[in-house]
Amino acid sequence: MKVFEIVIALLLGGAVLAAIARRLAMPYPALVAIAGAALALLPGAPRIMLDPELALTLFVAPVLLDAAFDASQRDLRENWRAVVSLALGAVVLTVLVVAVVAHALVPGLPWVAAITLGAIVAPPDAAAATTVLKQLRPPNRLLVVLEGESLFNDASALLIYRFAVGASVTGLASGWSFAGMLITISIGSIALALVLSRIILFIVSRIEDFATSVIFQFCSAFAVWMLAENLHLSGILTVVILAMLLSRPAPTTMGARMRVSSYAVWEVAVFVLNVLAFILVGLQLRQIVERTTWTEYVGVAAAVCVAVILARMLWVSAAAAVSRTVELSGRAAWVVGWCGMRGTVTLAAALALPRDFPYRDLIFFTSFAVVLVTLVVQGMTLRPLLKWLAIRDDDTIEREVHLARVETLRAALEATKACGVSETAELLRRRYEWRLRRAETHSGEHDHDSELKDAEVVRVAAAAERRRLIELRDNGTIGDTAFQRIEQELDMREIELIAIELEA
Repeated sequence: MKVFEIVIALLLGGAVLAAIARRLAMPYPALVAIAGAALALLPGAPRIMLDPELALTLFVAPVLLDAAFDASQRDLRENWRAVVSLALGAVVLTVLVVAVVAHALVPGLPWVAAITLGAIVAPPDAAAATTVLKQLRPPNRLLVVLEGESLFNDASALLIYRFAVGASVTGLASGWSFAGMLITISIGSIALALVLSRIILFIVSRIEDFATSVIFQFCSAFAVWMLAENLHLSGILTVVILAMLLSRPAPTTMGARMRVSSYAVWEVAVFVLNVLAFILVGLQLRQIVERTTWTEYVGVAAAVCVAVILARMLWVSAAAAVSRTVELSGRAAWVVGWCGMRGTVTLAAALALPRDFPYRDLIFFTSFAVVLVTLVVQGMTLRPLLKWLAIRDDDTIEREVHLARVETLRAALEATKACGVSETAELLRRRYEWRLRRAETHSGEHDHDSELKDAEVVRVAAAAERRRLIELRDNGTIGDTAFQRIEQELDMREIELIAIELEA
């Protein structure tokens, strides 16, 4: 019961820290990481040991599927060179630099353990960076590169991680065996994702109950990961490809109400998993602090933190300067290089280490130190860096939103004209004509004051409807069932009102 109470309290604390982080325009994992470090020093903290085989499945599978589902495939295709350069080149360089530094500082550290440490701390978590960047509206291409990198650097880093952990057990390792494994796993993972996406789409399109649909979505994410791992393929690569395949037909296979509700559940679930990851790491750090002289690890951890940051900055700057494949300006390259915050994948990989792995405590402590330092130092300085470099939005997304809005309204207007003559059709035509005129004059010359007054009229009317509905329920005129049905209709209208205000 004590563990449950602590977890509930820490989840609530995580929500409070996230709210504070939004006000400070910084990534909420930075504050949660500080809380996790404080938990490691908390006297009387409970002992919790997570099954290493469960860590990656629990914390990475749903988080990665959620990110890949929202990724812009068109933009990824246009920027694939920069994404591949970071997801492969930067990761490999970081693994090598960290392994050399760690082995030099701890001569007794086996090379496979040093490479494992490098693989754990190599993949940055773009979610932490984009949390800050989206508030500052940088060029869309910068966000695309960071988000695309985060989808595939996890796969490359964890393939190296798996190879190194396996080599520590069998003692067999070679460049040729790694290359063969990489090719086989990549092809097999893509093929598996193609097959499973068709099966999942077939089932999802036939589920009409919201709770059943959401449960199936989460179970599918875990099942796909576990199936891929049991087949000795890449769970990360399979989940990423699967999510991208599912995202294309999703608008036609799922209704609006179910889609909006499921997205909200996924957002909450991802937040909870991120917070739980930091909690579990903090609790395990507590055990390391109790059984070892943890101060002996501080020097190694500090050196690895510096190596991680410099390796990424060096790769991005050099690639942008000498190669056309990256295609980043000097200022943008500095931002991309500085967006190297580590997060959930690094924590999960550290948790997943076998308990008898050589120098596990050192690797675990150093991994958390890298997450903490990069989130706090880079996360808290990203906003002033972006302002100092004067990197601003290029309005790419706004132009595309305006185009899509006008074209969809024109299509809706044409559809109403084909519905014949009726009172409902006439009302809809007049409404769409009004919205189309507003969308077509979105050049900044239309009367914003008038539009805000119109929206306020609709808002006042909606508020009056809601007050009257509550009165009818409270005085017993209607029951809760009728109240909830009308309340749902009012909620949908309120969502539509928000959309109208965004059009203004």
